Amino acid sequence: MSKIDSLPEGQIEGLAKVLGECGSGTDITRVLNSHALSDNSKESTKWKRLYWVFLDLQSRDRCANRVLDFIRSFLTPARFVGRQDIFEQGRSELNAILAFSGLEFGADGQYRRRSIARTLDEAEQRVKTIRVKFQDRRLHPEVFKYCKAELMQENYFHAVFEATKGLAQRVRDMAGIQRDGTALVDLVFSVERPVLAMNTLQTETEKSEHKGFAALLKGCFGAVRNPLAHEPKILWQGEDDAADYLSLISLLHRKLDDCVLTRRSDPQ
Repeated sequence: MSKIDSLPEGQIEGLAKVLGECGSGTDITRVLNSHALSDNSKESTKWKRLYWVFLDLQSRDRCANRVLDFIRSFLTPARFVGRQDIFEQGRSELNAILAFSGLEFGADGQYRRRSIARTLDEAEQRVKTIRVKFQDRRLHPEVFKYCKAELMQENYFHAVFEATKGLAQRVRDMAGIQRDGTALVDLVFSVERPVLAMNTLQTETEKSEHKGFAALLKGCFGAVRNPLAHEPKILWQGEDDAADYLSLISLLHRKLDDCVLTRRSDPQ
């Protein structure tokens, strides 16, 4: 990485506070030791330790490179396996601060140059991620099972595509049927001889609900997966819709949770 100008004290304080929420005091000590850095702050509070270490580094180096190297090591994605929410929250807050210095910390753990943000609104707008958009939606774990890697890379085009493929795969796994798309749904969720049923199918209301669920599945495959499979990524304008697509897929997974196997599938 080329030489990065020293960061203002206010940014140093903000960065230290973000990192203090992303790990333990032991984590801080371990990374300091791995970089052969001394902590002479005599502080016990995590962010205050980092604040004084960072200021000392910049004072001696006359640049921010070793501060940024520490952050990259501390927030290495591999350390947050199984704790993706913590990583993304920390990265989002980090980038709101770094935006004022024309830097961005990517989901891959690498820095990139960006135009310098001039206002808080501009900085915060840049770090709105797909997780912020659906943070209150409580997406089903099966959604992340199939597209976690794409979300970590902020590749929303392929995240939606993989999540939709994963929905079809779950139906196949539950039903033991290796069909796809409309043919899969029509066979598995037939009203007359269903392989999977979401209710007892004893009343017209229950049958209507069952048919509606099947229609939603087919609509998801037809309106989301199939167009994405055939459109070049460069033409896709779905970033703003990705959260809604993933919420729909999450809803369908929750409905699948309630479905029961009513019979063994016919030989294929």
